Amino acid sequence: MCCHTPGVRVLICPDKFAGTLSAPEVARAVADGWSVPADELVLRPLADGGPGFVEVLATALPGSRIPVRTVDPLGRPALGEILHAGGVAYVESAQACGLHLLTTEERNPNTTTSYGLGLLLAAAVETGASQVVVGLGGSAVNDAGAGMLAALGAAPVDAAGYALPYGGAPLITAAALGGVPQLRQVTLVAATDVDNPLTGLHGASNVFGPQKGATRDDVLRLDAALEHFSGVLEKAFGVEDLAARPGAGAAGGLGAALIALGAQVASGIGLVGNLIGLDRELDAADLVITGEGSFDHQSLRGKVVAGIAAGARDRGLPCVVLAGRNETGHREASAAGVTETHTLVEHFGSVDQAMAEPARGLRELSERIARQWSR
Repeated sequence: MCCHTPGVRVLICPDKFAGTLSAPEVARAVADGWSVPADELVLRPLADGGPGFVEVLATALPGSRIPVRTVDPLGRPALGEILHAGGVAYVESAQACGLHLLTTEERNPNTTTSYGLGLLLAAAVETGASQVVVGLGGSAVNDAGAGMLAALGAAPVDAAGYALPYGGAPLITAAALGGVPQLRQVTLVAATDVDNPLTGLHGASNVFGPQKGATRDDVLRLDAALEHFSGVLEKAFGVEDLAARPGAGAAGGLGAALIALGAQVASGIGLVGNLIGLDRELDAADLVITGEGSFDHQSLRGKVVAGIAAGARDRGLPCVVLAGRNETGHREASAAGVTETHTLVEHFGSVDQAMAEPARGLRELSERIARQWSR
């Protein structure tokens, strides 16, 4: 495609900019800044299972959004919601377990809990849905779903039969589950944003623990606790090699608990893309614009940008990434299908301003990109 072709069809399909703008807000800012009236803009905001999963699906699927009272990773009251569409209930782990719900000082994966997700999941079951899809990503927990299981009636217990305290660290003393999860035979899907195993060098504790507040000693302690607890889950649910399963390490090991419950693991971006007809939109596009707050090495492991760039590459389409900041190398990004990258930090020359005025920055970057790619 010549970059000077008039009437370009532009597919705008970003993820959220964490901490500042939701995916729909990012898409709208890019569209508002586009300066070529002759071009056709198609907005398809996306999510990979993490924060914004329910909001993005609600923009594309006919259904009802049901508010649910839940708790955050420290057990404080929080408000979540369920999207019920076509007999399927969609819930988002980040609404109850999200890192964004805690201050930096409050982050401690030794004690944070996924109990709130269990409340959301229980409420989703009560809607009468035959299937519940759980979006995983952006969590502040590292408890392998122990809190979630407790909320569903299957709290981990020690050898004396006492329920364990919340958090990842106490799981080293888990001996069994104190009940059977109450799920009324719904089928489960775990929509993950990563394919990491539960334990080991690439596991939940090692890779994601530090950003949740874990020290190096914490990481070693948590990895051992999750390894031990995976054996408890294997015995309770009759599964094998749970810790090594792809996606088991998603959202602090929530993937492992859901797999033990029989969940099918699916790519979050793949699932969302299928539901909103992303392949059809890519087939019709001349130019693709995607992005996220931080474009880094994790972006190319199952995140929105990776899925979009690969789809564009396979169709020979140019793919422009807009980001708050960029920590990937040009060669790595190019191999993934990214044509060029623009960041708010470079545009403003300041991290603080990029965080303070992301919508304005995106509008201005979009205006510049429009002049480059359109007549």
